[in-house]
Amino acid sequence: MTRFKLPPLGYDFGALEPHISAEIMELHHDKHHRAYVDGANGAIEKLAAARDKDDFTNIAAIERALAFNVSGHILHSIFWRNLSPKGGGDPKGALATAINRDFGNVATLRKQLNHAATTIMGSGWAALVWDPASRRLGTTQIHDHQSDVTQAGVPLLVMDAWEHAYYLQYKNRKADFFTALWGLWNWDDVAARFERAQRADLALEDVVEDTSSSSSSSGSSSSS
Repeated sequence: MTRFKLPPLGYDFGALEPHISAEIMELHHDKHHRAYVDGANGAIEKLAAARDKDDFTNIAAIERALAFNVSGHILHSIFWRNLSPKGGGDPKGALATAINRDFGNVATLRKQLNHAATTIMGSGWAALVWDPASRRLGTTQIHDHQSDVTQAGVPLLVMDAWEHAYYLQYKNRKADFFTALWGLWNWDDVAARFERAQRADLALEDVVEDTSSSSSSSGSSSSS
């Protein structure tokens, strides 16, 4: 049976200060993230028991719990790797080129992603994602852990907008927390995720079309 496990941070709890306090990092990683790991493993055990008993009466509730907890586990695991004590600055290489193509520039991405995070109703995440169908970058709001995500969209960079991620330090100033994250982004990690994500092929080439060339020919300007 597959079981999930809590990954190490890869840096000390206090390594991200002053942007994120050691107290928050310890509680966030060791308590909140661990709870999602335990919840995911518990749901897997219930699913296995349902198959053994040939009783799928509670399958809907089990699978909701599985989706919630596994998604929480994966998003947190990406979040820790997206952050670095030596992070910040701007992306480079192919990732920077794609950001400029799809958003115009990094400043626009920053505004769009921060706004997505600050306007989430309740708990959730904002994410920079790669959509393998359109072959474009985009942003999305993730309510709780798993809703409103483009199907097959691959998260490359995530912002935790749950209160436990910032409230002990930033109180109700969550926008300040999202701004602070830009001083911690590990762009090497994001670029590596972007490179791997582009290998995904949904074999759905006929479901999208690129109108950028026609727009250019009609006199529209492009900020690529």
